[in-house]
Amino acid sequence: MSSSLPSETPRPFDAIMLAVGDGHWLYVEEVGTRGAIPAIFLHGGPGSGSQHSHRLLFDPERFHAILFDQRGAGRSHPYLSTHANTTQHLVADIERIRVHFGFEKMLIVGGSWGSTLALAYAKTHPERVSGLVLRAVFLGSDAEVDWAFRQGPAELRPDLYENFVSALPEQERADPLKAYVARLIDPDPAVHGPASRQWYQFERILSEFAPSGTVLPETMPHDGRIPPTPIMEAHYIANGFFLEPGELLDGASLLGSIPGVIVQGRYDLLCPPRAAFEIAQRWPGAHLEIVSGAGHAMTDPGIFEAMKRAATRLSART
Repeated sequence: MSSSLPSETPRPFDAIMLAVGDGHWLYVEEVGTRGAIPAIFLHGGPGSGSQHSHRLLFDPERFHAILFDQRGAGRSHPYLSTHANTTQHLVADIERIRVHFGFEKMLIVGGSWGSTLALAYAKTHPERVSGLVLRAVFLGSDAEVDWAFRQGPAELRPDLYENFVSALPEQERADPLKAYVARLIDPDPAVHGPASRQWYQFERILSEFAPSGTVLPETMPHDGRIPPTPIMEAHYIANGFFLEPGELLDGASLLGSIPGVIVQGRYDLLCPPRAAFEIAQRWPGAHLEIVSGAGHAMTDPGIFEAMKRAATRLSART
């Protein structure tokens, strides 16, 4: 499936490395027009980093948008560090960025893990949020993780799931999610590297409504670049995303009248619509928009356009 995103992306008009403590430096870039409506983009993963295409969500004449790589991700330093890397640290980093740029309030845009982080920040600093655009809501629960990487694929993509499980030694196949996470958090690249490559391809295929390839290698690949996102995801999965059970769902009522749009792919296998529906029910200011014929990825048809349209509409209320 080809991407529905435009081919040309705007360049940032400034970029810095921002010290946030604990030995971490964040890559932070500004796009659009200085002094325009403040907005910030929160990337997914955890660990995927912000992409050039994410800049396209923001009309450059309307927004002063901030994109940054979260701790351990992308161009931030130290790369792939899990030290002092928790949901609470990332929420504090967003607030530090807001203060650095002198924004009173910000429109927050985030998808998947970015939606988790957006909700965590908004319930902590509701007075600093002018609006929220969320895609593929993920609430950080064990049940969601189990669905995304075990139950959902086993039911709906059993051939792919069989590939994923059979790449493990036979004695580890009874609990493949536990086995993969244990490998991914192992400090030895000879252990976490192959697991990361296999996990990355598994997740990529599940994220797209019509993926170009649907078969995994029979054994974990031992050659090539180590994808960073699975390693950071495993760190957060192993620690329950540093959230109390039900914390974000229970905190949705704190969002009150903050205006928001939730963009949800109807056939999202990784973050199915249930979480988005439940958040919308508890958040008075939310509007849920279901995109038919789309899965998890922002590049699936209709998702990007809905997110950009929502950002523009919410900015008109600022």
